Amino acid sequence: MEAVLWYVLTGTRGGENRVRILKTIEAQPRNANQLAETLDLDYKTVRHHLDVLMDNDVVQRSGDDYGAVYLPSQRCRANWGTVETILDRMD
Repeated sequence: MEAVLWYVLTGTRGGENRVRILKTIEAQPRNANQLAETLDLDYKTVRHHLDVLMDNDVVQRSGDDYGAVYLPSQRCRANWGTVETILDRMD
């Protein structure tokens, strides 16, 4: 999982937005629309990044469709030290 986190958050285009999304949902789970508003990003951009994060088991969805909220996956939480290291290097 450590390699996945480094790749998804720093090794690919859009990593900075994925970091912002992950930090935001770690503080409080939110749906895609709330994330778009909070982060001042286009809704479709947020959905794309959430799909990437979900495909790599970094975030999970709770609920259905539009109102579903996103939160860090258990695997991500178990490796939160790596996430913090990444965050420190990006600041």
